[in-house]
Amino acid sequence: MKILITGANGMLAKDLIEVLSSDNELLLTDKDTLDITDEGEVNYFLYKNEPDLVINCAAYTLVDQAEELTERDLVWDINSIGVYNLSKYCAYNNIKFVQYSTDYVFDGKKKDGYVEEDEPSNPVNLYGTTKLKAEEYIMKFAQERKNFVYYIFRISWLYGKGGKNFVDTMLNLAKDKKELNIINDQFGSPTYTLDVAKRTKYILDKNLAKGIYHLTNEGETTWYQFASQIFKSRKINIKLNPIKSSEYKTLAKRPKYSLLLNTKIEPKMRMWSLALEDYLNSK
Repeated sequence: MKILITGANGMLAKDLIEVLSSDNELLLTDKDTLDITDEGEVNYFLYKNEPDLVINCAAYTLVDQAEELTERDLVWDINSIGVYNLSKYCAYNNIKFVQYSTDYVFDGKKKDGYVEEDEPSNPVNLYGTTKLKAEEYIMKFAQERKNFVYYIFRISWLYGKGGKNFVDTMLNLAKDKKELNIINDQFGSPTYTLDVAKRTKYILDKNLAKGIYHLTNEGETTWYQFASQIFKSRKINIKLNPIKSSEYKTLAKRPKYSLLLNTKIEPKMRMWSLALEDYLNSK
């Protein structure tokens, strides 16, 4: 299969390339080789290259920076308009389409976690708002073109090789700090990019039904508990202080409860603690 992967230099894309390269022809682009915000450029590129599948990994993911007035147009362009352009062409030209979305499309008020059928609404930051609009664009084209095969994979608290992430940030801070304050009232599921890549391949290879899937490692934790596990696994002696979100001011608000529950695929992805151990052992 000929697969176009946009945002190919990103953290998730790197593992997708590794997982998919053995039995597929991959066409890799970044912002310098394909501007997804330019509909004409997207249409020409896809027409010329004729992929069987487009996997969109291009995204603006700097959640706090996205709130700055100077960045807002760019965030909308990449996270929403870019998806509009890609999914529209795919829908009308019989090309499968994969979009990675986020737990941030939800408002974070559901303590028990969100299932795929839950209607996302009222994201608490701009990043989540733009990712929700992207989902809406895809669903719009799915209504217009009943044969459009699309997958929306929601992921959360992502970490992996070759990108800025919470795990590496904690390890780097521990080199100079003896004590850290970590938020303990936000709940979610840390997810390893390699596991997302493998589950993506599984869904595509099995030709599972189109639609929305939650692709996160199993289990629930907080940032404080996540950090505690990182340092415990690495046998790093550092004092951690659990704090409330209100004690750590950021430009963007985060949802309090953003656990994504997988109800559509068995077996489920492995526990987040096991995935974390693998990631730490690979470093």
